Amino acid sequence: MSGLIGLDWGTSSLRAYWLDEAGEIRETRARPWGIRHLPDGGFDAALTDITADWPRLPRLACGMVGSHQGWLEVPYMDLPADTAQLGSAVRSLRAKDGLDVHIVPGLRNPQGPDVMRGEETQLLGALTLHPVLISDSTWILPGTHSKWARVCDGAVADFRTLMTGELFALLRQHSILCTGSGDATADTDAFARGVIAARDSGTAGAFSLLFSARALMLDGALAPDAVPEYLSGLLIGEELRSSLATNRFRHDAPLQLIGDAALCARYRLAASHFNLDLADSLLDAAAHGLWQIACDIGLVSTDSSAAPKETSSC
Repeated sequence: MSGLIGLDWGTSSLRAYWLDEAGEIRETRARPWGIRHLPDGGFDAALTDITADWPRLPRLACGMVGSHQGWLEVPYMDLPADTAQLGSAVRSLRAKDGLDVHIVPGLRNPQGPDVMRGEETQLLGALTLHPVLISDSTWILPGTHSKWARVCDGAVADFRTLMTGELFALLRQHSILCTGSGDATADTDAFARGVIAARDSGTAGAFSLLFSARALMLDGALAPDAVPEYLSGLLIGEELRSSLATNRFRHDAPLQLIGDAALCARYRLAASHFNLDLADSLLDAAAHGLWQIACDIGLVSTDSSAAPKETSSC
């Protein structure tokens, strides 16, 4: 049997894909076993459990599993980088079950400096799904550490990290801003109010407005249960405002989204207040990126693995 076991192994979670000989996903499994929350037995035990009853196929992993705190450190590769270049820097280790685990490197952006692990594989996988975007496209990958990235001629050419999700969690759980606010409830009006406040914050930026969440609540202008939605809008709105202000990312064409559908829908709602068009989100892009890299380095063989390439003036 031919195919691939793809592993998207992050800080807080592990997702495994069984791909068949054509690169189609046969089955997906997820566990809360990121590199900081492994089961007894560590990486080997996590891998054995999540791939139980699957065939013994070549295995390729991306994400924080290749970090200094991961299973095997794989050095970052500087931009620009495409699928072939990432494949040339893959490193391998022998697991206790006798099979190798191959690990994709992350990317480093000297302009920041900035780094990513896992998102590069998602980006390159997304290009195999939408080859028309190979020549020049801008991508948003919302999450704990949100990424904005630009792809040019099939290579990741630039990216920027914003800690939007982590900041929201810290403010939500450990600051005075949400004290006494109770459970978060969906409140699109409060969310939009935060987005618009960030959009209109000018050179001061939305961080100058964070305490307004408490002041509005004390004035009775914002219900306590609406404070988290207001903060979410403020932070996502600031991510959009500041990223656009850098002029590093084109927005004269629809911005592409990769990630959780619900979170991406929130970004689309926020973008509407900036008159931005965001495409529907792509799921499981990492699996397709892992398949493409596996084809390039000969872990799997297929006559249809290479996506057509276009040229641009990036």
